[in-house]
Amino acid sequence: MAKRAERGKAYYMISAVSQKYNIHPQTLRLYEREGLLKPSRTEGNTRLYSEEDLEQLETILTLTRDLGVNLAGVEIILNMRRKIEQMQREVNEFMDYVKRELARGIDDWEQRLSTALVKSSPTDLVRHTPNSADADTHNSKLKTQK
Repeated sequence: MAKRAERGKAYYMISAVSQKYNIHPQTLRLYEREGLLKPSRTEGNTRLYSEEDLEQLETILTLTRDLGVNLAGVEIILNMRRKIEQMQREVNEFMDYVKRELARGIDDWEQRLSTALVKSSPTDLVRHTPNSADADTHNSKLKTQK
């Protein structure tokens, strides 16, 4: 079932949309049947196109008129765009979560350091392991001492 029109938003009837975009009303109905557009409806079942619907229509017209994409290709492209936008939202949510956790972790770390019995910086807690050149120098000193 199509969504109902919300009050306070601008909506356009099919005749106004077809005239504005120089497109036959039957083409708009076809786009709706194909699932490319989903205009809302009035109580009397009249199609009403929102600003979002018009943006979608402009995308469809660009793909079909300018780029020569058929309706099956348009459907695939629109679905891929929706999936990419959803994935972008999920990545943004994950990044926000990571930032919050890192900030919380830093706060916890600073609190632990302030209440520690022995004050030290995090770099003092890292053990230094000599590299192979240092080990060779150390071994040669031991041999000369013997």
